[in-house]
Amino acid sequence: MNNMNFWNNETEIQFFKEAIKNFASVEQLFYKLKDGYFAYIPKGLNAEGQTLQARNSLIGQYTEKWTKDLLSPIAEKFGLYAVNGVVCEEIGLTRSSSADLAFCKKDCINQKASDIKIIFEIKMSVVSNYQYFNPDTIKLIGDYKNHKGNPSLLRSDSMLKAIGKSINIRVSGFESANIPIVILGNSPITNNYINKVDYLKECGVVQHFLSLNPNPTLSNFEYVHSSQKNGFLTISSEEMLMNICKRLIESELHYFSSMISKKDLGQLIQISSKEKSDEKIAEKFLSLIHKQNGY
Repeated sequence: MNNMNFWNNETEIQFFKEAIKNFASVEQLFYKLKDGYFAYIPKGLNAEGQTLQARNSLIGQYTEKWTKDLLSPIAEKFGLYAVNGVVCEEIGLTRSSSADLAFCKKDCINQKASDIKIIFEIKMSVVSNYQYFNPDTIKLIGDYKNHKGNPSLLRSDSMLKAIGKSINIRVSGFESANIPIVILGNSPITNNYINKVDYLKECGVVQHFLSLNPNPTLSNFEYVHSSQKNGFLTISSEEMLMNICKRLIESELHYFSSMISKKDLGQLIQISSKEKSDEKIAEKFLSLIHKQNGY
């Protein structure tokens, strides 16, 4: 079951080649330094006042399509469609802030909340460093530890944007309460976010942060492969990814959040406990929480 081609250095080289051939100039993709063209500024060299803004949108479009192609076979096994750019106004997914990718019951951009089974936010980028040689040679020269950039989930602003978008979906109303949210990257996370991703998983805001790059390094240095409570995981096989998606699709998950007094909370629990089954107790408790919150 290990037929999936996860993110790797060959994927990044392929991105550069396709971009140069079809839709981008070398200068949009590489820093032009005295020592040549580089994907990132190597440690020890100066950026010479340059920034690469154009590449962000280019790699963003590429990774959204790449991820859809990767995950479509999994979606199909559950009778679903992998759809880029999903819009669902009722849960805060607008045309200007759509879901990068989602598993849906219908193959279309505009969706009802009830037809969305998983929302994926994609935070992927070029991870390793490469040098470009005219006319069409791209050489791997180092992993992310050897350049000055912070790719993918190693960027604090990428993490914060992903978390912020997830919270926006969650606070849009109870229509989003049954939809799992997964952040997809292609790098490890920093030590600063280990506890945060586990807390976000435990409180239900985000179900997982996943790296689709099983081998982000070229050496044996340590990096965060997974967090203690699996808020962050590095995907290493198709079976692992399949099992995560299966659990999220088939489990009847429900997000709830509130801040009420212990006395009021105790009363809600006491009322709910009079129901005859675990499912009915949960349904009663959630309805009381929603009513308490004014939904």
